[in-house]
Amino acid sequence: MRIPEVLQPALRLSFKNYDSYLIRNFIPKSRQDAYDAFRAFNLELVRLPELVSNPTIGQLRMQFWRDAVNNTFAGKPPKEPIMILLHKVLRELKETDPYSSPSSIKFWLQRLINTREKYMDNRPFISLTALEEYAENTYSTLIYSTLAALPIRSMHMDHLASHIGKACGIVAVLRGVPVLAAPSPPVKSPSGAEAASGRSPVLLLPLDVMAEVGLREEDVYREGPGTEGFQDAVFKVATRAHDHLITAREMLKNIRTGQNPGHEYEHGDEAEHQHPETTGHDDTARDLRRGFGVLLEAVPAQDYLSRLEAKNFDPFAVRSSWKLPWSIWGALKTQQI
Repeated sequence: MRIPEVLQPALRLSFKNYDSYLIRNFIPKSRQDAYDAFRAFNLELVRLPELVSNPTIGQLRMQFWRDAVNNTFAGKPPKEPIMILLHKVLRELKETDPYSSPSSIKFWLQRLINTREKYMDNRPFISLTALEEYAENTYSTLIYSTLAALPIRSMHMDHLASHIGKACGIVAVLRGVPVLAAPSPPVKSPSGAEAASGRSPVLLLPLDVMAEVGLREEDVYREGPGTEGFQDAVFKVATRAHDHLITAREMLKNIRTGQNPGHEYEHGDEAEHQHPETTGHDDTARDLRRGFGVLLEAVPAQDYLSRLEAKNFDPFAVRSSWKLPWSIWGALKTQQI
C-alpha cells in the first residue's frame, strides 16, 4: 500500500534511527505504523535542544508536543505528520481491537515528553541510578508504548521491557559521548563568515562514577579519550547496561520454563503496570510469541557493548557494525536476546 504523502516525513524521520528501521520489520505489520509514530516522536524530542536557540523556546516546543498529543487522543490531531500518523494508529486500534488501551499509550507519551524536557539542557546525571531512571522513563517507556499498541498486557513483558529499555538508554548515552563531548563545529553565516557554535561540549557520564575514578570533564574536553580514568568510567557504565541485558536473558529463560522471573519487578506497583492476571503459562508463551519483535531492541544494545569492549571501552573508536542485521535475524530465529 502506498504511504500517503503527508505521512512520509514522519516515516523518514523514524528511519534515521537505523536500529529502529531494522527492528520495525519484526513488529507485526498491523502495528508497524504505531512503532514508526512512537520512534519518530521520540526523535523529534531528542532533536529539540539542537534546534532551539534558548531554553524558553525549547519549553514552548515541548508544550506544543504536549498539546499535540492531548488533541490527537481527543480526535483532533494538528496538521503535523507524526500526529496524523498517530491519529491513524489510534483509529485503527479502536476499529480492530476493542481491548486496546489508548489511555495507556497517552500516559507513556506524556512521560516521554516530561523526561525529555527535564534533560533538554543536557544536565549531568547525578548518579548511575539517575541514569537508569532516565533510561526507564525514555527507552523502556518507548517499549511499553509498543506493547500497549499490540496490545500486550503482561507484567512479565513489562518487566523484560524495563531491563531492555534501561540497557538501551544507557547505551544511547554512551553512543552520544563522542558527539556531545567534542567541540561543535562553527556555524557559518549567510555571508560565509564563521561564528562560534552556541553549544558547549558536555560529558553525560554519571557524576558519581566520574568521582570514583577521578575523572574531570574538562580533562576529557582537552585531552580526549586518552584522559586518565575515562575508559574506566565508560567501563563501569557499560557494565551496568550489560547487567540489565543479562538479567533480561535470565528472566526470559525462567519465564519460558514456567518459573518465577527470579526477582520482583521494581515498577510493578505503578498504576500503568497493573494488568489482569494471566490464566497460566500458555498466556505468557502467547505474549512472548506476539511481542518478541519488541524485545529485539536488546540486540543493537548488545552489539554496541561488544564493539565497545573490543575497543577497550573507548566510545570515540567504535564504528558501526555491518553484522547488526544478521544479529537481529539470528536472535529472532533462535528466539534469544
